[in-house]
Amino acid sequence: MSGSRSHLDIALASIDVFGNDGLLDMAELDRLLELAERDRVLDEDEKRVLGTIFAQAEQTRIDAAVAARIAQLRVQHGIA
Repeated sequence: MSGSRSHLDIALASIDVFGNDGLLDMAELDRLLELAERDRVLDEDEKRVLGTIFAQAEQTRIDAAVAARIAQLRVQHGIA
């Protein structure tokens, strides 16, 4: 596990995302990415947390633009 705790910040921020209306919108996705990219590197913990969030979001009705962005981020950063 890395010394960074940003994966915890991302997980906590996702509570608001899914607790609000249950859907991930582009602004919320941008906020999660901002937290992950604070140190300019996505570590394995951040990727794992984002992958879990993306999977949860994909089980809902998300906007096509958000779905495309998630797909792009999965490839770009190797997020499962």
